[in-house]
Parts: sequence; structure tokens; C-alpha cells
Amino acid sequence: MPTTTVSNPDTIEQQQQGEAVPQPQTAAAPLPGGSPHVAIAGAGLVGSLLSILLAKRGYKVDVFERRPDMRRETISAGRSINLALSDRGWKALEAAGIADALRPVAIPMKGRMVHNLNGTLDFQPYGTESHQAIYSVSRGGLNMELMNLAESQPNVAYHFNQRCTDVDLDSATLEFYSEDTGEEHTVQAGHIIGADGAFSAVRWKMLKTDRFDYSQDYLNYGYKELHIPPDETGGWRMEKNALHIWPRGNYMLIALPNIDGSFTCTLFFPFEGIPSFDTLRTADDVIEFFNAVFPDAVPLMPTLIEDFFGNPTSSLVTVRCYPWIHGDKVALIGDAAHAIVPFFGQGMNAGFEDARIFAELLADNNDDWAQTLPVYQQQRKPNTDAIAELAVNNFIEMRDLVADPHFILRKKIEKKIHSLYPERYLPLYSMVTFSDKSYFEAWSEGKKQDIFMAELMDYPHLEEVWNTPEFEERIHEFMKRY
Repeated sequence: MPTTTVSNPDTIEQQQQGEAVPQPQTAAAPLPGGSPHVAIAGAGLVGSLLSILLAKRGYKVDVFERRPDMRRETISAGRSINLALSDRGWKALEAAGIADALRPVAIPMKGRMVHNLNGTLDFQPYGTESHQAIYSVSRGGLNMELMNLAESQPNVAYHFNQRCTDVDLDSATLEFYSEDTGEEHTVQAGHIIGADGAFSAVRWKMLKTDRFDYSQDYLNYGYKELHIPPDETGGWRMEKNALHIWPRGNYMLIALPNIDGSFTCTLFFPFEGIPSFDTLRTADDVIEFFNAVFPDAVPLMPTLIEDFFGNPTSSLVTVRCYPWIHGDKVALIGDAAHAIVPFFGQGMNAGFEDARIFAELLADNNDDWAQTLPVYQQQRKPNTDAIAELAVNNFIEMRDLVADPHFILRKKIEKKIHSLYPERYLPLYSMVTFSDKSYFEAWSEGKKQDIFMAELMDYPHLEEVWNTPEFEERIHEFMKRY
């Protein structure tokens, strides 16, 4: 196939259409420390947000995506876990100046609504303050909004159906195969950002360099998307401002609200064993199982069978690698650097925080990439390792402990401690979700809290006395040693 070398990837479409190609133009005010041209591999959430942040710093940004434009073509459905946007994510969106534009597509969830097997409901607030919430957003809907906002920048361009086939890390050169034309294209950039997800093509090239560490760890669980439609009036069939969860010990079902009145449900379930995806093979198997363990959900899911057998069963992987950078030319970001499982709701938020900190470091270093990239890697690597571990651990909490009376009591006591010592004691979930304390600090503090709370929870007759002056005095004594 013919290979066309271009110095400005905006010309790809013109070349494909046989148009005259204008000569590349230099930015009016070249940035210090390097080329103003950045190529981002991956038009997902993090790549799109980073394109906006870089564009606002004066960079010319070209974003290359393997898939078609989701705003114009139907992408295969049934794989998306709705996302929970929390304080870290909002802070990054605010840094890009786009938070207000995205608030209309986000629904606040102030806590978990636990659906017990006996049909009772138990609402558990997320935060220590009444106003605190995480926000349900559709992955696809948010991605499309970010693309639109990125394209509103005069120096951002998207290129779809471009499959990355090779990367020259030293020269910041990308090779693409166009699914539209069947032609190959070579793109020369000043810098490359790999934002192309857990199975990153940019990282694959880095993997072949010396002393590159890489690991991927799969859970023995998969997930399947299911659906609860709006009611007859277009409203929500359950409490709108909550993340609904059916914890069942070894597995769970969750449901997050959408702005159209529906809920996106996700079944997290073992691949093998009894019960498992392997044992639910017929429509009768599915109906019998759901009626037994999720009885209040079944009447809300008229397309349960169609969704269960029509939507794919997807896997859950944690990806770790190092280094994230190559010289001053290439960097990984988001899932390409640190894919995590979704059980702390921080995958997108961690990626957005990557993008915000990356842009802030560029500003601090006067856009000198040679100074910026090592600091970015040094700051983010330990933090994303920490949230990866916290995410796996939180799976146990969500599928099992949220329905355990001892765990529920611990959460009440932690909230009480915070009310008595708001500056000294912040529960782990709040540190991760409602602050910008580093993930590593939160993880370290959480370890300390586990030891502290284990001793405190051994108090005799705790269920009867935890909310009394006697136990409050015990808290004061313990806090002298905390």
C-alpha cells in the first residue's frame, strides 16, 4: 500500500480526497522548549480532555482514533459501565474551563441504595457532608460532549478510523492505516501522547524497549451490561439520586441513573463456578437465577433475556507498567499507563487527574517537556498504583460488606469520629472521592485507619453503646494515639 508522509496530519483527509495539500504552517507563537505540535493516540475521555488542556496552552493537537466517530456511527453497544464522576474529575474539567458545560449530562448520586435479598432498602450516604455526591455519567455521552468541546478549539483536529501500526519513539513518528481508504500514513509530531486505553498501541511499542516493566492482572470475574428503561412517563423507576446495588456476597448487580430516565445496570459475576456466567446458559437459567437473587430488579428489566444473551461478557483487568515516558517525546496517560478495575469509581477520575497535572507541570516548566515528563511520571506512578490496589479491595466491600451490619456500624462510627475531629480524621472513601489528597496518601492513611478501627470496634457491646457519651470518651482516648 502507498505510504504518504505528512508533517501536518490535518492534510490526511485532503490527501485521501485528492485535494491539493497546503504546506504546513508554523504556529504564530511557538512554545518554548519544543514543538507546538502534539499527536494524541486515542480519542477517548482522557485523550479528549488532554487535547483541550493542551490546546488552551497554545499547542496544535491532532487526535487519532482507531474506531469510527461515535457521534456519527453506531458503535457496538453493551460494553459500557456508567461512570461516576467525583471531585478529582470535576477539578480537571474546571481546569479545562468546561465543567459547567458538562453538568447537564451528570446526575448526582448521594449514596448507595442497597437492595437486600428480603426486598428491603438501605440508603448509605457516600460523604460525611450532606451536599457530597458522585455523579453518574454515560461513558459514550460524556465522550461525545468532550469531543465537541475539543473540536470547538481552533487548534484541535480529530482523525477517525486510523489504526496505529507502528511508532518511532525517538522521532515521535506514528504510522497509521486508514480503514476508510486502505492507505498508510506517516505522521511526524513534536510529541506523542498514548491515551489509547488498556491495550495501547503506543505502549506496545514501548514494551519492546529495554527495561520496560509490564503486567496485566485479570479478575476471575466478568461484567455484563443490562438495562432498566424509563417508566411510562419517562421518569425513573427507582430512586434517581443513588447508585443502586444488589450485594450478594460473591457477586453483585449495580444500576446507575441516566438523564433519559433509564438505568444502566452491570452484573459483576464469576466466569466459572456455581453460580457463574458458565452456568447461566439458557433463558430459563437466567430467569430462575434472577428471580432468586435479584427479585425486585426482574420486574424492572423487560429486556433482561435479550440483554443477557445479546450483550458481551467483558473482562476486568489491572494494567501496570513503567516507565510511562520515552525521552522528551512520548508519554502514556490514563488507561494506557494504569488501567484499573471500576470498583472505586476512579478509573476516569484518575485519568482526568493525570491530564490536569500534566498540563499544570507543563505550565510550571515553561513547556519544557524534558523537565516535565520525568516529574509527571514520578508524581503519578505511585498514586495510580495505590488506586489500583484500592479498587480491587473495594470490590469485596461492594459485593459483600455493604450489607454486613458490622461494616455498616463501622461506617457510622467513622462518620462520628470525623464530626468530632474533622481536620484529623477523614474516612478513606471521602479521601479518595471528595478530596484531591493524593491516592498514595489516602492509601497509606487507610492502612492506618484499618488498624485503628479494628481496635476501636472491639469495644464491648458496641452495637448498644456506640452513640453514647461513654463511647465518645473512648474515641477521644483513641484519638490521642492516632
